[in-house]
Amino acid sequence: MSSPFTPEQITEWASFGPKLKGKPSTPEEIASAQTRKKNCTAMKQRLAAALGEDWTEKKIEKELDRLVEEAGNTNASNVSARPAYLDAPSGTRDFYPADYRLQQWLFQKMRDTASLFCFQEYDAPVLEHVALYERKAGEEIVGQLYAFEDQEGDRVTLRPEMTPTLARMVLNKTNLQTGEVRLPLPLKWYSLPQCWRFETTQRGRRREHYQWNMDVVGVDHVHAELELLAAACQFFRSLGVGPDIVGIKVNSRAVLEALLAKHGITKGCATSLKQDDAAAAAAATATGESEDIFAKACVIIDKLDKIGGAAVTELLAEIGVNQASAQDILTALQAPTIEDLQTLIGGESSPAVDEVKRLFELAHAYNIYDYLIFDASVVRGLSYYTGIVWEAFDRKGMFRAIMGGGRYDRLLELYGGERCQIPCVGFGFGDCVIMELLKEHNLLPQLNVGVDYVVCAFQDDLYGAAADIAARLRTCNWSVDLMPTPKKKVANSFKHADQMGARRMVFVAPDEIARGVVRVKDLRTKDAAGEAVQVDCPLEELAKLDEMIAAQAGSSVAP
Repeated sequence: MSSPFTPEQITEWASFGPKLKGKPSTPEEIASAQTRKKNCTAMKQRLAAALGEDWTEKKIEKELDRLVEEAGNTNASNVSARPAYLDAPSGTRDFYPADYRLQQWLFQKMRDTASLFCFQEYDAPVLEHVALYERKAGEEIVGQLYAFEDQEGDRVTLRPEMTPTLARMVLNKTNLQTGEVRLPLPLKWYSLPQCWRFETTQRGRRREHYQWNMDVVGVDHVHAELELLAAACQFFRSLGVGPDIVGIKVNSRAVLEALLAKHGITKGCATSLKQDDAAAAAAATATGESEDIFAKACVIIDKLDKIGGAAVTELLAEIGVNQASAQDILTALQAPTIEDLQTLIGGESSPAVDEVKRLFELAHAYNIYDYLIFDASVVRGLSYYTGIVWEAFDRKGMFRAIMGGGRYDRLLELYGGERCQIPCVGFGFGDCVIMELLKEHNLLPQLNVGVDYVVCAFQDDLYGAAADIAARLRTCNWSVDLMPTPKKKVANSFKHADQMGARRMVFVAPDEIARGVVRVKDLRTKDAAGEAVQVDCPLEELAKLDEMIAAQAGSSVAP
């Protein structure tokens, strides 16, 4: 097979630089290797989409490496500098048509799932007020904002997440003096916003991503959590992702709160500072710093899987938790069941524990039990969670969290005042990790453009007739690709139609036009002899093409 790559493509590949020999060790080498990998991956994906199944990304890389070496383009003097502005900004993505089709396929799966559960879609500006995120003190998200001051002096940011925006929108439909929501409750809303955070990029994590959000507002019990978890499981099933591939870890922040309170880390109390420093405790309580400490403890515990128990113990010590308490907390976080955790925090039943038990009981009725796992270490890093929380993960442990969510009953109160105690629960489901997971398990579909007709003029003076035929076909609500330039060889016209994934080819030739007909060849329907069915259709009867093709195919069937 001859090489399909142009000199420009070979030069572009060479401009990414040679592969680094050995493992990168310095920050410069690591950054250079990451940049090269990003550029090479993007180019391979682009070429693979254009070349089809015969050229895998691995095969493309091997062939381009060979061609670069053969041409001597590894010598920097032979390679023209490639402007940095040709690449998408770091941590962001371009979506070429093939990529965009996959993205929209995924989004449609999300919308279809939301529709099955009767959620309504909403949207909001990508710009938000910085103050909306600063209100939630103590979270690292504030340091990750793409924030700036606009020409009117307002401090705004590209939204890093959608939940505060949802809270703002609900509060705009709420009487802040009474806390009464002026919309019929419960609200079942979903959105697919693009979100922005300036953070370290890695597989499945970028500085921009799209996130499917589903939220229920106005339900204060576990039935809302179950609806959301059932929707997530339905979505997984629609992708062919079963409980053998992913699981959903479930815990309760309210149970965690009881666990931390046992060791002096309580909301509204500063005993999580140095326990023997009464003056510092009193000062922290007066300034509200204790709330910050509880949130910090949650953020620290949320990192357990990433940094390990020893590092968590060190970080807890920095906020005043002694080693014995830290060890007790870590032991409790390893409890295999909610009953075991209940025993470790005192043995008595509580609404929070009962709620988790109820969720797992009803999970059988929802037919989602196989996806769910109790995991006492799941806390979710965001401080606004108040009840049941969850995270979806891949069973092989190759990726970061696929999605996460939980109950946040106090967030609207934070923004709207103490009378706005409106119960809420929801999840966020990013597009990056799930796409990586689908690639890993070969679950991504092969999506064609899906053109109904390709219309080609035999010669330039027939282009007007071809345009007229294309217009007539479009009035029948068929998608039509009118070739702007006639191909010199008929075979090339059919090759183009095949590349477009067209169902039918309309070849506008002088003899047929003189007779007032046009020849239509169905590229997907075969006759009894295995040949593509074709008909000569009168120009005034193009709307009947489906019936004519079907009749021709039927008459060709051997008795």
